[in-house]
Amino acid sequence: MTAPNEMTNLEVKRVRLEMLRREHRDLDEAILALQERGTADAFTLKRLKKQKLQIKDRITILEDQVTPDIIA
Repeated sequence: MTAPNEMTNLEVKRVRLEMLRREHRDLDEAILALQERGTADAFTLKRLKKQKLQIKDRITILEDQVTPDIIA
């Protein structure tokens, strides 16, 4: 049993998931802002989009870990 002030593994994963979702949303907003202003070069946009995809992959993995399997 864990102490009252300790988080379970599942709680840690849920917090990490929320952090990744925020980071993904922030990157999306940054990419859109750079595209609208036209101030970013193609390399920067490509790098940010790749980073966003990597975060999305990590989100998917964590979602699978925190969502219980439902057998139909």
